[in-house]
Amino acid sequence: MIVLAIDTALENCSVAISDGSQTRHCEQAIGRGHAEVLMPAVAAMLREAGRSAGELDRIVVTTGPGSFTGLRVGIAAARGLGLAAGVPVVGVSTLAAHAFLASTLRCEAGGPSRPILALLPARADELFGQLFSAEAEPLEPLMVASAETFAARARELGCDVAGAGAALLGEGFAPLHLRSAPSVTALLAFGATLDPASHPPAPVYGKPPDAAPSKAGIARR
Repeated sequence: MIVLAIDTALENCSVAISDGSQTRHCEQAIGRGHAEVLMPAVAAMLREAGRSAGELDRIVVTTGPGSFTGLRVGIAAARGLGLAAGVPVVGVSTLAAHAFLASTLRCEAGGPSRPILALLPARADELFGQLFSAEAEPLEPLMVASAETFAARARELGCDVAGAGAALLGEGFAPLHLRSAPSVTALLAFGATLDPASHPPAPVYGKPPDAAPSKAGIARR
């Protein structure tokens, strides 16, 4: 299966492609300007892999939480490519991608199997957080809460923590990783396993952004 992955949810503009035997990827930390960088990066990745969009079997894209503009750029590009190539597009939340990477890193290190609390900074001294199983399956909905609330929850559950928001929990935690933008190779590997019918490329904003988005995908408190 030939899979293309796109991430523009946060500061990176990242693209990866795999044919099952070889994976190529490019992660660029650009902050802003995803719209100008993404499609040339996709074209370059396809060219490097010697593939055309018509040969793709699946496209994977991050759906948030993340930057309002970045999310819309990545999702629109993935949907457009999928429509043109006639292939399904799989949406993966930013926190799920972080949980999958954390699960992979822990497995490689031989660590104990525990639930994973994936965390990212939000606005107003709050964090986005979601609890996942040891295999990165969601156990609870996305939430927005204070670092203190999530720290207490992590201690109560005895779970591992991961993502840039984990750095704000205070002492006593050993995060499995502290990434802000997802690993595009982890995104690609995870998205290749998911059912497109149950993982659509729909944006998850977490909190209402300053620009006016759809009301879908707002986290509970």
